[in-house]
Amino acid sequence: MPYARISLHKGRSAEWLSALSRSLQQSLEEAFEVPPHDCFQVIHQCAPGELVYDPQYFGGPRSEGFVLIHITAGRVRTTQRKQAFYARLVARLVDSPGVRPEDVMVIISTTAEEDWSFSMGRAQMLERR
Repeated sequence: MPYARISLHKGRSAEWLSALSRSLQQSLEEAFEVPPHDCFQVIHQCAPGELVYDPQYFGGPRSEGFVLIHITAGRVRTTQRKQAFYARLVARLVDSPGVRPEDVMVIISTTAEEDWSFSMGRAQMLERR
């Protein structure tokens, strides 16, 4: 049940954004133990000056094609699982829609079951117990 917030510069086509979304979702399903169709994403295209980043920090050189992906997950994954996901995601994004590996930054945060309400003002994750 991850929630992904994707930030990048404005100007990408709907097709490009769709490919980005698909590649992220496929990577989550293949390498991050996410069930099919468990997809919640927000893509935010930033105007000039709204996406600020260091072009060299721990990687780079980053370009104007920089993509920042913040994933909020409902449970902790192992270090190995996270590393496999990072590698799979970059491989998929390089393939489609054509993001440079240097331009992909990923942050993973985890939450507790009571931190999610999917609808109707209920904490459905707690009700599964």
